[in-house]
Amino acid sequence: MPDTAKSHEMNSEPGVAEWRRQRALLKTGALQDAILNSANFSSIATDEKGVIQIFNVGAEHMLGYQAADVLNRITPADISDPQELVARATALSRELGTVITPGFQALVFKASRGIEDIYELTYIRKNGSRLPAVVSVTALRDAHETIIGYLLIGTDNTARKQVEAERKLLDQSLKETNVELERAKLVAERASLAKSDFLSSMSHELRSPLNAILGFAQLMESGSPPPTPPQQESIGQILQAGWYLLALINEILDLALIESGKLSLSLEPMSLAEVLSDCQAMIEPQATKGGIRVVFTPFEGAGFVKADRTRVKQVLVNLLSNAIKYNRAGGHVEVSCRATSAQHLRISIQDTGEGLSSQKLAQLFQPFNRLGQESGAEEGTGIGLVVSKRLVELMGGEIGAQSTVGVGSVFWFELRTAQVPAHIEHTDTATLAPVSVPKGAPIHTLLCVEDNPANLLLVEKLLERRPDIRLLSARDGFRGVEVARAAQPELILMDINLPGMSGFDAMKILRDDPATGHIPVIALSANAMQRDIEKGLAAGFFRYLTKPIKVGDFMDTLDAALAFVKAESIRTTDLEETS
Repeated sequence: MPDTAKSHEMNSEPGVAEWRRQRALLKTGALQDAILNSANFSSIATDEKGVIQIFNVGAEHMLGYQAADVLNRITPADISDPQELVARATALSRELGTVITPGFQALVFKASRGIEDIYELTYIRKNGSRLPAVVSVTALRDAHETIIGYLLIGTDNTARKQVEAERKLLDQSLKETNVELERAKLVAERASLAKSDFLSSMSHELRSPLNAILGFAQLMESGSPPPTPPQQESIGQILQAGWYLLALINEILDLALIESGKLSLSLEPMSLAEVLSDCQAMIEPQATKGGIRVVFTPFEGAGFVKADRTRVKQVLVNLLSNAIKYNRAGGHVEVSCRATSAQHLRISIQDTGEGLSSQKLAQLFQPFNRLGQESGAEEGTGIGLVVSKRLVELMGGEIGAQSTVGVGSVFWFELRTAQVPAHIEHTDTATLAPVSVPKGAPIHTLLCVEDNPANLLLVEKLLERRPDIRLLSARDGFRGVEVARAAQPELILMDINLPGMSGFDAMKILRDDPATGHIPVIALSANAMQRDIEKGLAAGFFRYLTKPIKVGDFMDTLDAALAFVKAESIRTTDLEETS
């Protein structure tokens, strides 16, 4: 054929259409070949009865069978997990309300009803190993919509199954870990409770003998006739060692309570000026004895912080005591207070001691580390700074120090500021002078409920210095209640740990009885933990004194209680006259 004729035929409309048809067939054939030969997914086509007619390269690769092994021989159900087929048939029967047999029908039933179906299935490879797969099933229909077969396209689901298995293991591990943590937490809580109970018990057991030692030593020191110089020196050694042991007990118990998280604080607005004034009075004897001048610089401003008053005083006394103790002869200590921001006040204690090197500064606030002062003349526990740091941090503050060798040190701590309370109650803390009873003065009666003979004897000896007070005693709570009802004392001094009935139970009985409910009951106990004190005051005790007894505090408490009794008597009389 001439070239011109051939060109004419190609350019005619029928020729172009045929060329396009041939090209489309080639493209479709290429796509079909790509599908059949893809190794990324399995393509399994069956006839309407489920017998495999097509088994592509991907299926061969994934399942280990050659096409010749399965074509016209088996159905996909024959290479599927039989237990999964049973489970799938049961679930579909329940879902669709019809009986479905656990074979090939279970794999294609939804697709045969025109329902899109994608599910997870485990194939069994030729070598017996398992292949998790995600299978999509489609019904193949002819031009008359008659089903002529099914196409099952599967993708390897091993990676996802592995992730799920690992996740299950992780979840199980986390559950087991959580169980162990809960168990450990329970054990820790029980241990913490046991520790707190032990600390409280240990505090009581240690303080009871100390009470007798320090109490009688104070009586001997201030007795009449006064002790001879050698006796005075020996008594001084007893008192010094006793008070030091008491301080050590207190600090160890405080640290243990803090570390166990059992220390309770009462954070409320408090005046720094008042606390500093109290501390000044407390440390003056120590400063005078050491020849150290202590200067409190006036602070301009309200000076109120949100903190626990008792614990702030504890920190201040510790820092002041250290500044005096480790100062040089004739040195001085300056106490100042300034605002470091609108939210914080800093209290600084500056001394003129030897100062600390950077190495020693880095070791501050470590338990039992006295920075080389262990062999020095000054006593110390090495715990005070640690306790102070923990207390300041629990109150939301910060503590630190700067020092220059040969010049001195500055210890400081910061607390959060607080608004000045609208109504400030001023408490008169002045102590009364020793009582000298003139002739004809009224005699007061005090009932002491105490089972420890040494402690009772100590109270007797103390009250020998109070001729205005007559002492009654009872050895247990039951007897104490009886004596109180019969003798109507003006004051009751109650031990907490009594045989048969605790001091709390005895006090409650007295409170609930109209005949004795008005009598102030003062707790006197070796249970000296902060929680013990708070529990006692909350229960209604007038005051809570701890053993060992401090003679001055004991006498002041008696005076305060007698003043309360007198004021209540006057108020009752006025009410009766008014009515």
